[in-house]
Amino acid sequence: MRTYFVAGAIALALSACVVFAMADLSTAHAAALAIVAAPAHAMPLNQMLGSTALKSRPRAVAIMPRADAADPKAMIAALQNAFDEFKKAHEEKLKAKVDDVVLNEKIGRLDTVVANFQGTIDDLNAKIAAANAGGSVIGDIPPDPEYVAAFKAHMRKGDVSAALTKGTDADGGYLAPVEWDRTIQGKLKRVSPIRANARVINITTAGFKKGYTDRAVGSGWVGETAARPATTTPQFAMLDFVPGEIYANPPASQGMLDDAAIDLEAWLAGEVDTEFARQEGIAFLSGNGVNKPHGILTYVTGAANAARHPWGAIPIVNSGSAAAFTSDGFIDLFYDLPSEYRANAKLYTNRQSQSQMRKLKDGQGNYLWQPSFAAGQPATVAGEAIVEVPDMPAVGADAIAALYGDMEETYLVIDRIGIRVLRDPFTNKPFVHFYTTKRVGGGVNNPEAMRAFKIAAN
Repeated sequence: MRTYFVAGAIALALSACVVFAMADLSTAHAAALAIVAAPAHAMPLNQMLGSTALKSRPRAVAIMPRADAADPKAMIAALQNAFDEFKKAHEEKLKAKVDDVVLNEKIGRLDTVVANFQGTIDDLNAKIAAANAGGSVIGDIPPDPEYVAAFKAHMRKGDVSAALTKGTDADGGYLAPVEWDRTIQGKLKRVSPIRANARVINITTAGFKKGYTDRAVGSGWVGETAARPATTTPQFAMLDFVPGEIYANPPASQGMLDDAAIDLEAWLAGEVDTEFARQEGIAFLSGNGVNKPHGILTYVTGAANAARHPWGAIPIVNSGSAAAFTSDGFIDLFYDLPSEYRANAKLYTNRQSQSQMRKLKDGQGNYLWQPSFAAGQPATVAGEAIVEVPDMPAVGADAIAALYGDMEETYLVIDRIGIRVLRDPFTNKPFVHFYTTKRVGGGVNNPEAMRAFKIAAN
């Protein structure tokens, strides 16, 4: 029993540290960074707590991004501090003559801290205009201080002595309904941002075609009386963007729909919408075109659709190393894109790949990767904005670990009608099916506006 009290006291102390961090952010950061920098031989916090739930990452990594997650300015300041610590540790490693295991562990933990801070800020950027939820009411039943006090007393000392108790159903518990949250917390589904960055076209017919020309007009210089032979004429080609169909058909019993304390129909609609967004994001990136969009990665040189577009494939730029990013590789990538497309160009990669970017420096010793400096602004590498695409391949030999270019000019998303829901209470009584469909297509519009960054030596 004493072990549980000690664990509870430690957990309560950690919670107090988080609250204190909201009042004095700099002190909390110093404390959290001290935990990150602790030597490897120190007792792990998960052993102190006797829990396996914390074994995946240090407690400091879990706490720091939550210090004041509702305050973008505080989060950005914390991110800057964490990145400064990361740079100091990385510089120390570069100067060391031997491989220091403790220092490597410290750098790895700091890298995770920076990644978590940047991820939190990325989430804040998408929710800046949203109102903070809160209050003392859970669902539609106000809290009951008496019951809460009785519950705490029971947990600390045992059964509560009373003629009528809420803790026992027969002694009155039936008359004191338990509070519960009328909202439902969903498991995370990573949604791709490609739709938000691409060009979206709504159509009213079964398909969509787009014409292209090679602009191959011939010309020449001639003298005053010289002959004018015929010159070449531009050629045309058509490209089909055929919508595929995605569907969901979740059932719910009529009794559940009637009696549930939440709006199940609205909840199911939201769940299906999120699932559709996830599925189409995967297809926009790597879809094979069979009843789904043609993914942008399939248009890269050497891929399945490399010859599909009249203007050719998306060109490849090598990273300069067989297994990693390089600073020179990024410079080659950025300057390989025609200047006409640079104004709206962004770097599309996953979050794990940014871990390697954080260690790259230019010829003057400046780090290429920089965190967000203001709310609403993304992280950058060599001044180019980074867009996180969860389904992008990870860094590895011959992998396309990043895309760089103007996604709006490069990729077309074709929507037909949008999401349609058919409420079907007849097919499978007593269940009501919510047959939901969406017709969407996609493909590359202009391969010249994008470059694929391949992990390979030059």
